[in-house]
Amino acid sequence: MTHKHDPLDSARGKEADDITFEDANEEGEALELANPALALKKLREKLKVSQAERQEFLEMSQRLKADYVNLKRDEAKLREENRRYAKHDLLLELLDVVDSFDLAMANKETWEVVSANWRQGVEYIYGKLLTILKQHDLTEINPLGQAFNPELGHSVGTIDTEKSDEDNMVLEVVQKGYKLHDRVIRPAKVKVGHYKF
Repeated sequence: MTHKHDPLDSARGKEADDITFEDANEEGEALELANPALALKKLREKLKVSQAERQEFLEMSQRLKADYVNLKRDEAKLREENRRYAKHDLLLELLDVVDSFDLAMANKETWEVVSANWRQGVEYIYGKLLTILKQHDLTEINPLGQAFNPELGHSVGTIDTEKSDEDNMVLEVVQKGYKLHDRVIRPAKVKVGHYKF
């Protein structure tokens, strides 16, 4: 069935269903031209929306800049941290050598029997090794006579004592501990006093 063109449609104007966006826009512009106060009001509303969007983008930009600055700072800090502690594993292996020297020289009777020249040579090598470790910011942890601190030492046993002031004090260092810069890379192995009353 074909639809015949009704001349009344043209006379009445377009039906609401047939109005397009362009027609509405043209109508709105015509109204705005006829009413400058309405046009100004609409422009102010558009300006408010634009300003709000601008503020939102500005804040987002500032957040992104701050995040970038923080990321660069954190990355630089991580690089510095990695540089400072890069030699950690090597120094731990060298500490085994230091422990061997300490063990060899710990028994004074046997050490004194060895030839004086040989002993001086070994002590010189040991001193050079300790100097090198110190130059690489390795410091010894020797908590003998101090209150036991689990961050610096690892208790491997207790020693009974009758002195109350020796309770929870480090009475024997089984193995020295070491710090690299400010970080403990090997806690000292110690025996702690236990007051028996």
